[in-house]
Amino acid sequence: MDHLLVLLLLWSSGVQAEEKHNSESDDVRLVGGASHCAGTLELKHLGEWRIVSGYARTLKHAAIVCQLLDCGSAVSVEWRIETPNTPVWKMKIECIQSGSAVRDCVTSDSSRVITSVTCADSVRLLNGSSLCSGRLEVKSNQSWSSVCEADFDQQDAEVVCKELGCGPPLALQGALYGEVEAPVWSKEFQCGGHESALLDCRSSGSARNSCSPGKAVGLTCSESDDVRLVGGASRCAGILELKHLGEWRPMYESGWTLKDAAPICEHLDCGSAVSLQETKPLKFGWRIKPDCVQSRSTLRECTASGYYNPIMNLTCSDSVRLLNGSSLCSGRLEVKSNQSWSSVCEADFDQQDAEVVCRELGCGPPSVLQGALYGEVEAPVWSKEFQCGGHESALLDCRSSGSARNSCSPGKAVGLTCSEPDDVRLVGGASRCAGSLELKLGEWRPVEASEWILGKAAVICEHLHCGSLDYVEARNESLLRSVWRLKPDCVQSGSALRECATSEYSLMIMNFTCSDLLIQPNIHAFSMDGVSEAQQQGLQVSSRSNFTISCSIQPQYPGGSFQLTFTSSNTTYSYTQPAVNHSAHFLFPAAEPAHQGNYSCVYHIYVFSHNFSSESRLLSVAVSASTVHTITGVVLLLILLIVITALYFSWKASREQKLR
Repeated sequence: MDHLLVLLLLWSSGVQAEEKHNSESDDVRLVGGASHCAGTLELKHLGEWRIVSGYARTLKHAAIVCQLLDCGSAVSVEWRIETPNTPVWKMKIECIQSGSAVRDCVTSDSSRVITSVTCADSVRLLNGSSLCSGRLEVKSNQSWSSVCEADFDQQDAEVVCKELGCGPPLALQGALYGEVEAPVWSKEFQCGGHESALLDCRSSGSARNSCSPGKAVGLTCSESDDVRLVGGASRCAGILELKHLGEWRPMYESGWTLKDAAPICEHLDCGSAVSLQETKPLKFGWRIKPDCVQSRSTLRECTASGYYNPIMNLTCSDSVRLLNGSSLCSGRLEVKSNQSWSSVCEADFDQQDAEVVCRELGCGPPSVLQGALYGEVEAPVWSKEFQCGGHESALLDCRSSGSARNSCSPGKAVGLTCSEPDDVRLVGGASRCAGSLELKLGEWRPVEASEWILGKAAVICEHLHCGSLDYVEARNESLLRSVWRLKPDCVQSGSALRECATSEYSLMIMNFTCSDLLIQPNIHAFSMDGVSEAQQQGLQVSSRSNFTISCSIQPQYPGGSFQLTFTSSNTTYSYTQPAVNHSAHFLFPAAEPAHQGNYSCVYHIYVFSHNFSSESRLLSVAVSASTVHTITGVVLLLILLIVITALYFSWKASREQKLR
């Protein structure tokens, strides 16, 4: 029972019968139906009766109206569109949830939406887990009475369940939903089972004034709703239809995500949710609120009627599913055959088998394959070894061995983690790291701009391996588009983006520019010695010789400039030149020891009203003594030696001549 119903039940419980004309129930009515408990919902406010719009869209909301009117349980709620717009009262649910009186939560509005509610006239189930379970009470002479177990049987229960719009009775037992409360219904019901209402049944002439403790009728009816997928390739794919109030209708996609749809696949005994798409035609359908379903309410209680667009088209996997994982792409593997699910033993499953499963589930390639990652093996166990080639579209299309396995060692059940599919991109920019954010969920669409995504934009750049975020902006489109909206609570819970997207229409989309907008520039060096540097990390250049460092970048944008930065052991220098034909050349006419150090090219460009830059790898330059100077010194030394030797022999010859 939701908080809104609890508040109103507490409020209404204090209203005494003699004060009824002063209660707020006199300000709410249902008109145009077969009784005062059925019809169009109207509210009296400021002395004026008007139709109520924007309220009682589901049975859970309608139950509050039924309680205010002192009627039985809510049976159905529908809404229709009428023309033209008429003045209505709009009831704010959040206001009522805060504990305020109904009349304090009403505003004037105009709408074409008309709500009709049907309550049971004279039966209700209290304190149950749903509208189809609880302690039975019957109304007569404007008062409610419990029913003693001895005065009620299976046929009587069939009539009550049918009257409440529920399925056949499942459990009939005293004290299931609380002890008996006075007064007690005084006669025994004698239904044939075909009656449309409990008070249409015959009753005994005997009278009962009390009932033993624990003997008040507690009744659980089955849920009458059912779901199916039609028009797809299998019973696990197609347009989602819901049978409600005896009628099959398509289900409207209202804020649903893959994560929300997973319980539907489970309800259908299919595998994991694979994709969620939409069809365009406007149809008369059912609308189910996902937050209502997630609160463990039944589909019937979360359903409203009306004309809707778009209609949900859901695809579940036929025969494989992953359980207990952190996302739809991870968990313990189970395979379905002969209407039962089996775990798979690690010894019977390999990497190629995993590739098939991940592809079948709409996920990326397998990243982890290990037993007991997501819980121990559960019986039964798949009996044969899979022998996939890796190209199959479904696991059960693969060949299997003839051997049979009936058990699997503890910790050896297949646990599989598939990578998330490459379903996010930036388009329309100058590179893959700039442009409008798009998400693929069956089809590529822009992602609607929102404040929380703008605040988390850096994560998108990281996800795309585009470095850090430079800037992000919300852009207003001229035409209303089909977009994906990401639910913040879903994303912030750690779920994958594809699990948190829902279909919407919007004018606002997001433009991203990540730091890797520019590709990395190249750096090369050349010396007068004919030594060029390409792939190596350094250049050896002779002292006093000239050398050139060239910066270049692949064409992306016209213009820009190159900044050559140089860092030595004790200082840093910087030189800048305009980019000509996407390159610049820095000439050093005479190498000196001071030129020894690390160089890099930084490309700067102004585009999209912002400055961007990209830096090359580092290049080291080492300066050695000049070879030319060394040779000159040696030559001079040789000449000097020759001169000295010649002078010596000349002197010696002159002396010998004198001695003669």
